[in-house]
Amino acid sequence: MSSQPPSAQSNSGTTGTPRGPPPGEKKVLTKAERRELQERQRAEKAAKQAASSSSKPAAAKQQGQSQAAKPKGKQQEETSSHHRHTSSKSGKEIIDAVKLAQSESGAPSLDSLRIFSHFGLPKPMASIGAGIKGEIHPAVRKLGLQFADFRITGANARCIATLTVFKTVIQDYVTPQGTTLSRHLMTHLSPQISYLVAARPMSMSMGNAIRYLKYEISILSIDLPEQDAKDFLCDRIDTFIRERVTVADQVIQSLAMEKIQDGDVILTYAKSSVVEKTLLSASSEGKQFSVMVVDSRPLSEGKQLLQSLTEANIPTTYALISSLPTVLATVSTVLLGTHALHSNGALYSRSGTALVAMMAKAQNVPVLVCCETYKFSDGILLDSFMKNELAPLDLSAPPVQSPPSNKLQVVNPLYDLTPHTNITAVVTEVGLIPASAVPTVLSRALQGAT
Repeated sequence: MSSQPPSAQSNSGTTGTPRGPPPGEKKVLTKAERRELQERQRAEKAAKQAASSSSKPAAAKQQGQSQAAKPKGKQQEETSSHHRHTSSKSGKEIIDAVKLAQSESGAPSLDSLRIFSHFGLPKPMASIGAGIKGEIHPAVRKLGLQFADFRITGANARCIATLTVFKTVIQDYVTPQGTTLSRHLMTHLSPQISYLVAARPMSMSMGNAIRYLKYEISILSIDLPEQDAKDFLCDRIDTFIRERVTVADQVIQSLAMEKIQDGDVILTYAKSSVVEKTLLSASSEGKQFSVMVVDSRPLSEGKQLLQSLTEANIPTTYALISSLPTVLATVSTVLLGTHALHSNGALYSRSGTALVAMMAKAQNVPVLVCCETYKFSDGILLDSFMKNELAPLDLSAPPVQSPPSNKLQVVNPLYDLTPHTNITAVVTEVGLIPASAVPTVLSRALQGAT
């Protein structure tokens, strides 16, 4: 008989039995086995937690009795060791403990207004500019405090005030040795801009004006004498204010006045400088119309517009936004101001504007938006929750009383977003355009600049 080799005999003897995993490797579990293992581990963990929680009160009582019987030196030693143990806790455990203590005491938690944490929050006057490196010009400090105190409001007013102050900063600037004005001036202006942003979030009008100033600084010749360069920049600032704000407002006034006829009732919301100038100009030309000023908190800016119109002998009615459905029945045209107009045609303006435009469209009342093109933005905003600013509570008239519960927070968003579908036309210095034509105007302006 022929004999098989030992290797063959061992292989033939194990063909009928399943082979296990190689030594040193873990067994591959099936899905059912993994589920069973996880459930068993959870049950063991729950049992351990229940046993430890039931033993804690008795252990704490016994520890308290033994602590009272121990000498004072021994207690201090154990107390110090306990402090060392607690100081080694993770940051998350400490934060959780603080939150628990605040919730038990009724104080506002660390998550207070967390959902609005990306909004521009009002800051105390003393904390404005904290952490900003660089010397802040006194005129910039004064302007920043006026911004924070809401003494200067409105996109045009803030933009003009910022550029006017920057003229003073530029004239007082002295170029350091070993550098040029065109290369170092922006380094000097950066902390000034940061201070203004710390006082209040930058408006779209300010942002576009500052970008314009940066461009003018970048194209300065390094061979230009320092004083001539300063005079050139101040002249360019005056040109921007004259062409993009003053003259633009005059063109918008003439175009918007064509839409006002004798006997019309014009409704406007809050206060817009260009809308105010339009109404005053139409009245000075002899047109007979009346105005409905709708207003709302927190700023109640419509009261200032009411005073201006009544001093010009324009028949004016003041109403709160809660009465809007009633007063819309007699309105002929709605004129609105603008904080910014985005590429998707969305109007970013004072909080309450979206409600006025929506209800006016439902009543088939034309909605005209007065906006200078320097307020156009190439960005897209989908709702007012993506970007906004909160007004301080003391700006409300009468002031908002403190909530009865410390867990209740009063929020005053300053702006909302109106979709382009609720806007009939936008009155600009380039003519009456649909809100969806903002990208076209921006692209043509960019081509003209190049």
